[in-house]
Amino acid sequence: MAKRSIADAGFLEFTWVWNRRLHNETPSVHRRIARWLEAREAAEERRLLLMAFRGCGKSTLVGLWCAWLLARRPQTRILVLAADASLAVKMVASVRRIIERHPLCRHLLPDSADVWASDRFAVARDGALRDPSMMAQGIGGNVTGSRAEVIICDDVEVAGNCDTPGKRAELRERLAEAEFILVPDGTILFVGTPHCEDSLYRSPMEEGAFLRGYRRLVVPVMNATGASAWPERFSREAVAALRERVGPLQFQRQMMLQPVASSAVRLDPAAMVRYAEEPDYREAQGRGVLTLLGRRLVSGGAFWDPAYGRPGAGDASVLACTYGDAEGHHFLHRLAYLTHDPDAADDPATQQCRVVAAIAGELLLPSVRVETNGLGRFLPALLRRELARAGVACAVVEHASTLAKADRILGALEPALAARRLHAHESVFRTSFPGEMSEWRPGAAGARDDALDAVSGCLLSEPVRLVHGARPRPRPNWRG
Repeated sequence: MAKRSIADAGFLEFTWVWNRRLHNETPSVHRRIARWLEAREAAEERRLLLMAFRGCGKSTLVGLWCAWLLARRPQTRILVLAADASLAVKMVASVRRIIERHPLCRHLLPDSADVWASDRFAVARDGALRDPSMMAQGIGGNVTGSRAEVIICDDVEVAGNCDTPGKRAELRERLAEAEFILVPDGTILFVGTPHCEDSLYRSPMEEGAFLRGYRRLVVPVMNATGASAWPERFSREAVAALRERVGPLQFQRQMMLQPVASSAVRLDPAAMVRYAEEPDYREAQGRGVLTLLGRRLVSGGAFWDPAYGRPGAGDASVLACTYGDAEGHHFLHRLAYLTHDPDAADDPATQQCRVVAAIAGELLLPSVRVETNGLGRFLPALLRRELARAGVACAVVEHASTLAKADRILGALEPALAARRLHAHESVFRTSFPGEMSEWRPGAAGARDDALDAVSGCLLSEPVRLVHGARPRPRPNWRG
């Protein structure tokens, strides 16, 4: 019997062989995607979109597909584009490893390792082609002069490049340049999940859809009947827990593949769990333990979003103070709107730093993060001075935000509220914060968001563990 060649092996078989080599199963969701990719190749369909939920292994499957294409046609040139060059390199390196280890790819191994790097490589092939067999590039990179039979656009849309109309327009302009790299009758495969309402992957039925005319496969984590696409890994319980962790907005976008508008989000103050108790500090054998509502607190900290306008005018200067327990519950214990006396001898910054130091001491906070964007550049040094003067052992961490404010607020508050893991002291409800929550809409002009930004800064910060040592000597209460 004649020996089978790679030309006889379909993509599903190619995938199965690889998984067997790694002692892995080939789940039904992977078989579905593999059959679709193989069918599109057989039908010579050249404009493709694969949308599949986060964590389903779509990038791994696409990497196997690239190796399969090269095994069948070693002359193929493949360009991988991603939002960040490092992400593209990751896929190229993965394909290179597959070629090195897959039994059906042995004929691709070159005699020389001159072009066998993690970001580009050339397989054994006839003739002398200038371009490598596979190359990685970020969206903003220079690929002028390159040519490719296949272009993989892998997660080209991410949160950081689609949060404004200008960024979305720039992304589309960059992607349009791929048409000048693709050879006639070449294939473009987009792989990703939506990150905004006006997503690249919007339905082709909608006006202005970027990928109109593309053949698409959409694989959400659950179908219309609630059945899981991968029940062995994503059971109903696991899906429900995931929805709690990430919040409804990101779950709809990343797992259900629906480009839901951020403006649809409502931050309901009633979703915060109200409490009135103060933390209880006790010592045993020289070590202190802080508890609240019967829960042992393991972390804490504050986030300060400063402002220096006149009291009651302009942006508010807000200090948010939170604790955390071992189960992932957050306790918004204080929310202080800091003001200053314009007629006082001390400058406004010093006055506010003194109040922050007093609160940090009273609540035994291990750290205060200070937003240093804009006006807060010189505050950390002043705050350290006032903490030292007050004898408060609290670290000062300088923080420069890079995410858009709306993304910070949604990313922090929506999951915590949806999971009922954000508790708020009754004093918080006596501030303007609940009103700020209920009135806020992403992208709305003139909306108050200073307290929301401070609270989100607390929730998104790396947890700082409480030091369970002896309680410092009591100091006068900052509230008088």
